[in-house]
Amino acid sequence: MSMEWDCLVSTMRLGREDDRGDGGSRTEYMRDWDRLVYSSAFRRLQDKTQVFPLSDSDYVRTRLTHSIEVSSVGRSLGMLCGEFIKEREPALSMAPQDFGSIVAAACLAHDIGNPPFGHSGEAAIQSWFAEHEERWLSDLTERERQDFLRFEGNAQGFRLVTRLQNAVDHGGFQLTYAVLAAFMKYPRASDLPSARDRISEKKFGYFADDAATAERVATQVGLVRKAPGAWTRHPLAFVMEAADDICYGIVDLEDGHRLGRVSFDEARQLLWPLAFPGGAAESPSYRQLADDTGRVEYLRARAIGHLIGAALDVFREHYDAIMNGRFEQDLAGASRFAPELKAIATLSRERIYATPSVLQIEAAGFEILGGLLGKIVPALVKPEAERSAADRKIAQIIPQQFSRGTTPYARLLGATDYISGMTDGFALKLFRRLHGIELPGTIV
Repeated sequence: MSMEWDCLVSTMRLGREDDRGDGGSRTEYMRDWDRLVYSSAFRRLQDKTQVFPLSDSDYVRTRLTHSIEVSSVGRSLGMLCGEFIKEREPALSMAPQDFGSIVAAACLAHDIGNPPFGHSGEAAIQSWFAEHEERWLSDLTERERQDFLRFEGNAQGFRLVTRLQNAVDHGGFQLTYAVLAAFMKYPRASDLPSARDRISEKKFGYFADDAATAERVATQVGLVRKAPGAWTRHPLAFVMEAADDICYGIVDLEDGHRLGRVSFDEARQLLWPLAFPGGAAESPSYRQLADDTGRVEYLRARAIGHLIGAALDVFREHYDAIMNGRFEQDLAGASRFAPELKAIATLSRERIYATPSVLQIEAAGFEILGGLLGKIVPALVKPEAERSAADRKIAQIIPQQFSRGTTPYARLLGATDYISGMTDGFALKLFRRLHGIELPGTIV
């Protein structure tokens, strides 16, 4: 059963299904991009870890700059894929740049649900609930329990864009169904088994509380159901993922060089086969560069260009399998440059991600997020009569939108919603204040 592009590119908006736009010069997908980029949730990414937590350097990427770069690559790759799709589907009333706009918006939001301290923040939340499972999760359903034991930033992102942002109106950002579906890398529930060899089944993409919304999105765009609570990926989700893979692999290496953790010779050796594939001679522009930083930036730019072309080749080659939901690889990893990307990933793990300063701050992140959960969960989840005086004070500090839950599950989600929305700096500051390590500068 093949998916149909007429449904996959739906401009209908979640929570505003009767709104068909004003017909202006901006497409509905461009409006989605604008809604995301002007949001407070997106701005908070400027103080969320990409690779180097709480970095003193103004140069290295944050989640904000990373998301903008991924969106840029996604727009280019999406437009190129759109040109191919138009060749295959000439009757489709879409311009190639419309496909690029869908991917660009999905890319802009791809990390918007990540908690403080990057992937270690996800692991910290999972670890805390595993340690306190009997106390706080024993009365939940299995799917609800797995939402916390396998806590996932992708699912939190789906929750944020469809529910939490602009909570007064139904539908969160009220994005188009096309962008929401392209955003869902893992369209499946938390209690379904994962499969490391199937790219869309490595993780889960929505919480039990958001199951009806996920069903609505999948149905509207015509994703193929694989099992109860699980669907095939939207074809453009592969393109969004490729843009992310291309960016973090290459630019993390560039950041590592800028911070002195990777030598120029090492960076050059890894980037050269991507920048000048097939033994191509170096360009005159490269020879004119006088400093190593500029040379690495030049090689990075050329490498990204060739990786975009290679991902496009995979999309074209496996188009029918993608449309049938049978393709289960990532485009970058299935490309002709997979060995080069693997070599970069290996060095990055050893020399960038696993350096003492990064590991120390990530370990501190476990203490910070665990400490916050230890204060916030009791304050929100305990029955009113069982709350201590300290619990009641903390409950007063928490913004009201996170304390409206009427069931233990909903109140636990309020706790993770609150913590996931924090920046690294705010999480650290609140941890210190709730544990009496520091006090606000001014008491009114």
